[in-house]
Amino acid sequence: MKISISGIRGVFGNDFVPKDILRFCENFSTLIESGECVIGRDTRPTGEIIMNYVSASLMQSGIKVYNLGIVPTPVVFKEARKYGSGIVITSSHNPIEWNGLKFILNGKGINEKELEIITNNQNISNSSTIGNETFIESDYISKASEIIGNVKNNPDITIDIGGGAANNFAKTLLEKIGCKVNSINENIITSSRGPDPTVDNLDELIKNTKNIGFAYDLDSDRVVIVKDGKKKSPDITVALGVIKSMELGYKKFVLSIDSSVGIEKYIVKNGGKVWRSKVGEANVIKTMMEKEADAGGEGSSGGFILPEFNFCRDGLLASGLIATMLDQDFDQKLDFFEEYKQVREKVSFPIKFHNKIIEQLTKKLEDKYELILLDGIKFKIDENSWALIRKSNTEDIIRISIESNNESKINSIKKDITELLNESYEEIK
Repeated sequence: MKISISGIRGVFGNDFVPKDILRFCENFSTLIESGECVIGRDTRPTGEIIMNYVSASLMQSGIKVYNLGIVPTPVVFKEARKYGSGIVITSSHNPIEWNGLKFILNGKGINEKELEIITNNQNISNSSTIGNETFIESDYISKASEIIGNVKNNPDITIDIGGGAANNFAKTLLEKIGCKVNSINENIITSSRGPDPTVDNLDELIKNTKNIGFAYDLDSDRVVIVKDGKKKSPDITVALGVIKSMELGYKKFVLSIDSSVGIEKYIVKNGGKVWRSKVGEANVIKTMMEKEADAGGEGSSGGFILPEFNFCRDGLLASGLIATMLDQDFDQKLDFFEEYKQVREKVSFPIKFHNKIIEQLTKKLEDKYELILLDGIKFKIDENSWALIRKSNTEDIIRISIESNNESKINSIKKDITELLNESYEEIK
């Protein structure tokens, strides 16, 4: 089981079992000041049974439950602003056999202190009253369309649902703002791809796209773009979201430390300000709140965040905003960001050695580069090139992220870092 502020995730019936679900939800109920909680799930086969456990545990604790059924994660976040709390039954982009719980308080993801309360063993007295469950619908689409506005010239858009919760929602939203929409992979059983569009080739979407295509992950908080017969980097999603935000007058942005330098350059060039956060949606949002930022996101996940509307990555909103840009000099804007190429790799090392490997690697790099130690080790090679090395907290891997406007430089940097990591491992093991 993986436990973090981004969610509790595991394989249901293996390391993610009913007694844990009941305990986590019971503990979460102590944090719900409103006495109300909205719940929703993605399309994973285990979603319905887990939702029943979630609902039962909350009601046992005296909480009024508002059940949205199968909905995208951004929809639950939006409704959680109204009801005070929320739980999404999802494992986001993880393999289909996985599932999990994502907790929301006052429209925002939980913090570390709240996570401790949820996951620790507690003696909680039974509520004197039993809550009830009400099935509801969300006004997300009408609210999102108000933010987005109308699209000109009825652009042709193909959407790849990936068998996920975006089904019905994405098409309805895009049609409402004035797009002509063709939808593929609507059913999870027959979907030609997996849950994560950032790693899938998206061949079917490419084949079926005339103008622009959007591919969503299973809970629709991520979206990846296809255009001109090619899958675009997930950083492009955030980049285009930033452009639209600046057109709307927003100037202050937070980007995760692994997001493209091209996005930062664009913001600064156009009079905006950028702060960097640790990797992870919750970390980006935390920094947004601290800096009172207008927008931002995680380039590596194709996750755009507009706090005015939603305190989460929102793939539905992002695709709508990007659709409004298609009548402008869209290709020129793409060209600017596509000068920068990203490589994101994993190198296997036993997790028990990760801290020592990073320590050893830091010693090897600190004399050569000015290191940024906000989240792992980041260093700048030149004004267009950088590298980031981060350990995993849950897996036997160390992540390498590299960006440059020179592909041969990327390959050279990757080779050097991999060699240094292997050297460091051999020295400390």
